[in-house]
Amino acid sequence: MAELEMKVGERIRTYRGRLDMSVEALAEASGIGAKVIEAIEGGEAYPALGVLVRLSRALGQRLGTFMDDQQAADPVVVRAEDRTARAAPHKGASTEGLRYSPLGRGKSDRHMEPFFINVDPGCGAPLSSHEGEEFLFVLSGEALLVYGNEEHALRAGDSVYYNSLVPHAVRSHDGQPATLVASVFMPL
Repeated sequence: MAELEMKVGERIRTYRGRLDMSVEALAEASGIGAKVIEAIEGGEAYPALGVLVRLSRALGQRLGTFMDDQQAADPVVVRAEDRTARAAPHKGASTEGLRYSPLGRGKSDRHMEPFFINVDPGCGAPLSSHEGEEFLFVLSGEALLVYGNEEHALRAGDSVYYNSLVPHAVRSHDGQPATLVASVFMPL
């Protein structure tokens, strides 16, 4: 069990406890299954970004509350060699080929969540949705944004800004790997 998975799970359990909320009540408020929440709290699963957004909203917290492992003074600098990528699980199951690295970890008063994303060839991430907005900028390769019933092929230098309530997913395009910078804003 990795340290970050334990910290995320412990923080969710702590905030749920502060609200005197059962796992079942959190499941109902967030729309996330009780078994998935128990796995996350037990450090057995790392939640997908959309799952973590829904849990943080149901607990009345900002997304970073559950992702931060330390507090840092401004400015927060993340060196390329210090960036760590995590597989991005969706709906409680791991999705091959999509890895993201949080870039704002440690900034306690942030209002957005910046990420560096690697999308491998063949990545077929499922659609997800959550409150807020997202911005993506393709650094290299080709990515495909599935947005509702639309598909948008994105090449290096392209960007897209969208309402994340619409079901969406970032996938590989034409068998090409891609790297992106993303920022997620979620209102409290």
